Amino acid sequence: MSESSRTQSPIAGKRILVVGASSGIGKATARALASDGARLWLGGRNLEPLEAAVADLEEVAAHAGGSVTSLRCDASRPEDVRAAVEQAAGSEGLDAAVTIPGGGNYCPILGYDDDRFSAEVDNNVRPQFLVLKYAGLSMVASGGGSIVAVSSTASILSSPYLSAYCAGKAAVDQMVRVAADELGEQKIRVNSVRPGLTHTGATGFMFDTPEVLDSFLEQQPIARGGESEDIARCIRFLAGPESSWITGQCITVDGGHTLRRFPDSKPLARQVVGEELFDSVLRGEIQQLK
Repeated sequence: MSESSRTQSPIAGKRILVVGASSGIGKATARALASDGARLWLGGRNLEPLEAAVADLEEVAAHAGGSVTSLRCDASRPEDVRAAVEQAAGSEGLDAAVTIPGGGNYCPILGYDDDRFSAEVDNNVRPQFLVLKYAGLSMVASGGGSIVAVSSTASILSSPYLSAYCAGKAAVDQMVRVAADELGEQKIRVNSVRPGLTHTGATGFMFDTPEVLDSFLEQQPIARGGESEDIARCIRFLAGPESSWITGQCITVDGGHTLRRFPDSKPLARQVVGEELFDSVLRGEIQQLK
């Protein structure tokens, strides 16, 4: 056996789809998988940043014997997700799928516009469902695989002023558990990763505001902010065969934050939604964030 054969990663050559891969946790996950020689298809809504990510990862992938390809995929559109899965699966079958999209913002629960609340929940659940559905169908046909969804510590912690986001992420975790229960007999594993406060483009303002960052770190035994690579390493583990007896799990990567509590976010919520809306809700008046 050659030295390269002995040291080759067990994920080398595997066909993997990563949706939401142009930046942050998605791009870090793609880098971790590319470094281990996977054949990657990176999906995203906007091609320009996605193609920049591919260009950044091509050398890493080639050095490890893998490859990286971009494809446009709006994860809220079934036709996009289905096409992305079909391209990534090819004739050999899809080995793993990772889905990142989601997000939210601060608002008092009584201050949401009715439709905005539903839309924000859907923004966190629908992409995860569509990737799970179409990747799962492909994996049934090819004999199994691994699906990894990205959730949040907000799925299990009371996170005031993030009610729609919390509801969406809690739904993702429960969907993962049910899917794992249903699909295990098809040799499909389904898990989620719950990041704590992680430094990405979406959270940069929180890291740049000392009082906000400190309020989080006070609630963490490991008192540092998370980096995208911290989350990517857990996703890489769940995507690969090293975790072949793990399914239906929601693994938290948060520096121990969920051992304690969510910080007081009232000052931040006031800043985001504005004093007028925040105070009107406290007076029982209807003034909704559109």
